[in-house]
Amino acid sequence: MEKKFLKGNEAVAEAAILAGCRFFAGYPITPQNEIPEYMARRMPQVGGVFLQGESETASVCMVYGAAAMGKLAMTSSSGPGISLKAEGISTLAGAQLPAVIVNVMRGGPGLGTIQAAQSDYLHATKAMGHGGFRVLVLAPSTVQEAIDLTYKAFGLAVKYQNPAVVLMDGWIGSMMEPVTLPEAKEPVKNAYTGWGTRYYNPSGTDVDVVTSCLLEPDRQELLNIHFGEMYETWARDEVMAEEYMLGDAEYVIVAYGTAARAARTAIGSLREKGVKAGMLRPISLYPFPYDALKRLDKSRVRCILDTEMTLPVQMKDDIRLGVTDAIPVHSCGRSGGVVLTNEDIEDALLRIIEEEGK
Repeated sequence: MEKKFLKGNEAVAEAAILAGCRFFAGYPITPQNEIPEYMARRMPQVGGVFLQGESETASVCMVYGAAAMGKLAMTSSSGPGISLKAEGISTLAGAQLPAVIVNVMRGGPGLGTIQAAQSDYLHATKAMGHGGFRVLVLAPSTVQEAIDLTYKAFGLAVKYQNPAVVLMDGWIGSMMEPVTLPEAKEPVKNAYTGWGTRYYNPSGTDVDVVTSCLLEPDRQELLNIHFGEMYETWARDEVMAEEYMLGDAEYVIVAYGTAARAARTAIGSLREKGVKAGMLRPISLYPFPYDALKRLDKSRVRCILDTEMTLPVQMKDDIRLGVTDAIPVHSCGRSGGVVLTNEDIEDALLRIIEEEGK
């Protein structure tokens, strides 16, 4: 396996190519601009296609067209750009087409700031678009994971014939780290793979049509039932999480992405002070690792600290669902591109402990 020193955004792009992606369409927006820049250079070298669309909306529609013809396709953007792609992502899901969408998060809402943040958790995990569909959402906390999870996202998208999302905050996208690249997969060689005939057809007849417009209520309901069963399969088979120093933890930090990096450092400092802290890091944000939270020893764990680079924090409701309110859940966050530090996390947990003692 090849070793390199890559920036997170570049790592995502290279991982996509190694996974067999041969079509990319996007539109510039900070802090993800290195992804289309890298793809513009690399796609011609591997016989792929790079297109800068006239808008985010056009770009995701181009991805739909490429996916409909059996090509592995990707688009990337940040915050407002992902919102503009929402209809196209819903249409990809409705047509049961695999594609990968990368969101390199910035501050929000609205146009927000161009600095990095973790402001799109709710958007990615609860409502990527209209119609009640779901996407697999993977969140890296290192540049190596940016490679590994992008590579995996393509495999999951094809496996389930559904869009998958890599949700990466701008700090991961901008930092450089040594990485090991995976083996290159053979790209799809024929122009059309037959995805149109292999997708779930509620009518039970063989068709050669890729569409998300079924028109008949009964057919649409049968398709939605199929989707619901698929989402249950994800919850059973595709949950990913890291448990860090949870064996004896009395205080559990829940964090993902860059916030988890800061939390890991804070836990080391807290342990030196005699505070038994640990971390649960969701890697798949959807499906969320509810079972890992349910397994926490409720007689030992005194509280959970939801740590995110957004305000108000957005993951808290999912954490509370996981512990069914049996463990108090507090929060610690910064937003708008302000960096959350390990000192912020440590101070927040020490204040909670101090309040407990009063």
